[in-house]
Amino acid sequence: MLNFHKPSIDDYGWIHDILYPANLPGADNTFHNMYFWECYYGEVAEVCGHVTQRLSQNGVSTYLYPAGNGDVRPALEEIMQDAKQRGEKFCLRGVTDDRKARLESLYPGKFTFTAYRDSYDYIYTVEELTELHGKKLQAKRNHCNRFEQDHPDARTEIITPENLALCREMVQKWYEVHEWNEQIEQEKTAISRAFDHFEAVHMDGLMLIENGEVIAFSMGARMNEQYYDVCFEKAYSAINGAYAMINREFSRMIAEKYPELKFLNREDDMGEPGLRKAKESYQPTLLLAKYNATLREEE
Repeated sequence: MLNFHKPSIDDYGWIHDILYPANLPGADNTFHNMYFWECYYGEVAEVCGHVTQRLSQNGVSTYLYPAGNGDVRPALEEIMQDAKQRGEKFCLRGVTDDRKARLESLYPGKFTFTAYRDSYDYIYTVEELTELHGKKLQAKRNHCNRFEQDHPDARTEIITPENLALCREMVQKWYEVHEWNEQIEQEKTAISRAFDHFEAVHMDGLMLIENGEVIAFSMGARMNEQYYDVCFEKAYSAINGAYAMINREFSRMIAEKYPELKFLNREDDMGEPGLRKAKESYQPTLLLAKYNATLREEE
């Protein structure tokens, strides 16, 4: 069987070295999500020059489609054998349309594909989120303009190890006014890991501050040459326009720091209706479809 283990900060180097040059668009193909959301996605392993992640539930081994460069078939063969040795059914997640076509080519008729809408990534061009051009984003411009009028003393500040504690305080207050559920608990673990290892995993962040208090912040990390992952965004919803402002200002900061970037991936909506509505309202350039691919049982 493959040598799977719980991801730790020590895995950043080798995982990043495989994933960065692959230039993949999906947010699940980043060390940050593999580590931050380990409670949701499971253990990691290197297989034939690719990275995969495994979660076992109810007799099914679900693997992240092997991510990396080069021929993927040896990696697929290895993880299929791993599931067989464990005596579990085999399933792949993170199967985008191009990967779906590849699987159908390699294993005709062997897989059943099920679209998993809750995991679709919302991807936008950098220009769209920094400029908010056009009629379709007029409402977002209005929110930002209203915020600037109502909060003339608000300012932004880049997140550093020295001021990161301000974000921790804001998050604690944010969770106090939101009802607990399993997703909230998983997110608390994920964002705590991001805070703890902010420098080590090369995160960027921006705070929106008013009267010495953080009212919104955003954090993310570069995925590869073309894509950037916006990992976390928090604002007080009672403050009109705070979400729109931190979105725009963080996008502008990233565009200035990495002028060669083309796309911002704002990740999935986890099936949460409010989050889905918010992300759809920004009119994504691409809604990156993903499937679960289940190996058919041999008759």
